[in-house]
Amino acid sequence: MIYLIGGPPKCGKTTLAKQFAKKLGIQWVATDTLEVIGREYIGRYTTKKEFARLYPHSAMKGKNNDETYARATTQQIMKNLIAQARPTEGAIDMFSICEITDGNDYIIEGYHVTPALAARLMKKYGRKNFRVLFIVKRDIEKFVADVKKSSTPNDWVICGTKKQETFFKIGDMISRYGRWFEREAGKYKFASLNMDEDFEGKIKKAIDTLSV
Repeated sequence: MIYLIGGPPKCGKTTLAKQFAKKLGIQWVATDTLEVIGREYIGRYTTKKEFARLYPHSAMKGKNNDETYARATTQQIMKNLIAQARPTEGAIDMFSICEITDGNDYIIEGYHVTPALAARLMKKYGRKNFRVLFIVKRDIEKFVADVKKSSTPNDWVICGTKKQETFFKIGDMISRYGRWFEREAGKYKFASLNMDEDFEGKIKKAIDTLSV
């Protein structure tokens, strides 16, 4: 069984994957890792223009979040992330079929896991081989309050943000992205779960949902 967990950044996908993997005694992988590997090699063999087309968010990022979110609107950053997810879809596909062929259970989590991709993988390799869940956050003010309490080592929001307004911009992007994931999940009849309130309780609910 391949367990696919998707949603915007900072919604709890990694926390869910770690706890679920521990419960099942299986492995998990973050699609960020798959992207970094692909981006490294693609960057060596393509032009800057082609790299920017494939990885628009990486291409326009500043030295920190304050600079990045001053360069583009939250709507544009969301669109860039949606576009940037696509080059990693092939790696997720290959990872899935390799584990299915070997008879392994595996968890794959990340913003690159979109409802459209999950639907294609199910059609290609069979619904029986996948369980899918998307998690989101919508409350901007709660996101800002909660993220500042983060104990995650090298948290990209905390480490890269100084201006208060940038925290709210990041929250706005995540909220917009969450609405996009909810619409797309509904289109393909996948479950989505809002993580704004009772985070630990929602993690348990997500594990139960994926376990059914």
